[in-house]
Amino acid sequence: MNEEIAVQADTWYRKAEQKAVQYLASLQKRVMEQTDLQTLTNDFQWWKKGHVHHFWRSLLPRSSKSADTLGYHRYISWLNRTGKLEDYLDRSISYIYMRDLGKALDSPDTQVRIKQTMSDVKKLLLRSTDAASGDQPDFMNLAGLYRWSQKESIEDAVIWLIDKLNQVASHIPKGMNAEHAQRKLMKIIIGVVLHVMDDMDDNTLSDERSRRLDEAIRLGYSYGLTYPFIDDLLDSEILNAREKEQYSQMIRSALLTGSVPKPGKWNEKHTDFIHYVYAELRDAFEYIKSYQRPEAINTFFEQSYVFFHAQDLDRVKNLNNSTYTNEELYLPVILKSSSSRLIVRSVISADEDEGFEQRTFYYGIYNQLADDFADIFEDMKTGAVTPYTYYLKYRGQRAELINPYELYWTVISYLIDNVYHSNAKAREVILNRAINGLKRCKNRLGKEKYTEIMDIFATGNPEFNRLVQRMVEQADDVDFLDKLLRDQVVTALRNSRKEKESFIDTIHSVRDQLNAQLQIRKSGEISTVTESLIDAANYSLQGDGKRLRPILTWAMGVNEYGLPAAAIMPLLKSLEYMHTASLIFDDLPSQDNASTRRGQPTLHQIHDSATAELTGLYLIQKAVEEQSSLSEFDAASVLALIRYSSQKAGEICMGQAMDLEARGKALTLEQLNTICFYKTGAAFEACLVMPAILAQVPETEIASLKKYAYHAGIAFQIKDDLLDSEGETSLLGKPVHQDVENNNSTFVTLLGHEGARRAMWEHYCLAMETLNELPRSNVFLKQILNYMVSREK
Repeated sequence: MNEEIAVQADTWYRKAEQKAVQYLASLQKRVMEQTDLQTLTNDFQWWKKGHVHHFWRSLLPRSSKSADTLGYHRYISWLNRTGKLEDYLDRSISYIYMRDLGKALDSPDTQVRIKQTMSDVKKLLLRSTDAASGDQPDFMNLAGLYRWSQKESIEDAVIWLIDKLNQVASHIPKGMNAEHAQRKLMKIIIGVVLHVMDDMDDNTLSDERSRRLDEAIRLGYSYGLTYPFIDDLLDSEILNAREKEQYSQMIRSALLTGSVPKPGKWNEKHTDFIHYVYAELRDAFEYIKSYQRPEAINTFFEQSYVFFHAQDLDRVKNLNNSTYTNEELYLPVILKSSSSRLIVRSVISADEDEGFEQRTFYYGIYNQLADDFADIFEDMKTGAVTPYTYYLKYRGQRAELINPYELYWTVISYLIDNVYHSNAKAREVILNRAINGLKRCKNRLGKEKYTEIMDIFATGNPEFNRLVQRMVEQADDVDFLDKLLRDQVVTALRNSRKEKESFIDTIHSVRDQLNAQLQIRKSGEISTVTESLIDAANYSLQGDGKRLRPILTWAMGVNEYGLPAAAIMPLLKSLEYMHTASLIFDDLPSQDNASTRRGQPTLHQIHDSATAELTGLYLIQKAVEEQSSLSEFDAASVLALIRYSSQKAGEICMGQAMDLEARGKALTLEQLNTICFYKTGAAFEACLVMPAILAQVPETEIASLKKYAYHAGIAFQIKDDLLDSEGETSLLGKPVHQDVENNNSTFVTLLGHEGARRAMWEHYCLAMETLNELPRSNVFLKQILNYMVSREK
């Protein structure tokens, strides 16, 4: 880095630091003089009237009504039923306007916007609660997200985002908190979208609104990547000290020169991961840079550098160093917490908002001090230097150290009086948030640990602390929606990861069990011809098949209906025999004329077409034989299953016949959907319905399973068409671009790539929404649908 650039970097940081020095000095003076305690005491005496019951009521047993005890949907319903939802949303939305959007609550325009946002959010929450089938809000799942994108006409941006988030999730290495990394990324995306939505009004044309929201999503992702792949990565132990320095220099150089340098050489262990991260960050950096207005680009680079450098200064601190000054401890905290919010306005090139920069600058440290207080014990374990951990360790040796808990309340008083000019609404919201934070901390740490912290930090004014602790113990109605959603997102991500791991474990386990029994045995003395036919069948069965159909049947039969695993093994084998037979016929020269299947040469290439045809017929008969051996089930149910199976086999043949007839012809979407169902959807349906028949479930449930299978089958086929158009033979295990070469109508040729993706997600949503009709959780069906639309082969 040349000297001129280094001087520029120093100038940027020193300019920001000077302002932080003045702010810290004023705060330190107020802490020492305790000028804010009486004002805060008066504020609390006013505030508690709306949050603390009369004395006699406080003596009665208190019912615990919270999202933790009731669950998300019941909690929202309880708030609405008791008339608390309006106030809950008022303080929650007001807080977001203050913290994230930097608004002053005494602005009439801001109040109008808050009321409108409250109305919209209330409708969304109640609609989600009314339609609830589980405890996860519908707007937190992919189907809900895509439905929102349709209303805003930004489907392509959301599909792009879903793909990006899936890639990020799959690349977060062990050693990083995956759920929190993803949550912070999502939070930034939502924050950028909120900024853009706030800049628009009812006069914004729909096309303009869609364009700006599309850009906001891409900008939010681009900026949000800095959290998992810069902050969290450098805070983790994934990289060694030399690699962290190399990585930091790469980021620093990009911010100061406006150009991302090449990644250089890395430890072989990290090469693939770093190259992925590098490519994503480079594209994100270029996208943000290209979006900036010429007059705003310097602000973006300046604020970004201040943020990164402040983070870097904090990151390299060592808790064993006993000489850090108050300025060294607090200035980076002030700068990184304020600049992180200033960057968002810069990222979207928003117009200047009078007072925004001042409010945002003074607000930042408040959130950081609150977060560090909640994380104090975790930070002590890892040796992280925060104002709290440092004070905890050196308070007995360093009398001049600022007590961060006392500073926290000083910042609150400063915000109420100096930044928001004693506005009653701002005071209400800020004190709500402060007490809510202490309540959450107490619940998280437990009474003993919480008391231990308070005995250390809250000693400066016992009377004020007793007042605060009474509020923590007695005050009600201080919960916030963003905290609820934060917990829900983390829980949803954690549950999704566990469900996905269970899904993968089930696939591997059942596949291994099935593969062990799938090969057809040669019994007694058999003719050479028979032996050859069995060998041909076993050759087709031994390929690298996904076995999704029998695995799906196992999951439904065993997990959902409680059928004995050993008893339904013949059914699993029959499904794979029938599926393999259909692939043999599809691959024949007279039909698809495929050269490879499941990563190996097709059967007719190893033998000949006649052998392939006979092998297919042989496997179909073996399938019927297996179904007839389901001896542990009701005979009438087995007979119904065989009859149903024969019907589905006939429909699959019809679908293939339709497909052959349609070769080289232009089809309508309706015709394509029909062929797709008969070729693919019918087989999916059979996997779901057959175990349901054995379990003798009601016809209404079977009807819902069929509806799910219809949409899932089409979504699966659309993904197949997209992979054929875009995939690689090495990944798919079969030739690609076959449909185009054969001039066949597919969802891609009919709708184009973007149209096909939209159609796939529409059928995904319809399938997911159908699951809400079923009386079971059906986690496996959700996971297999997610797999269908995200798979790479």
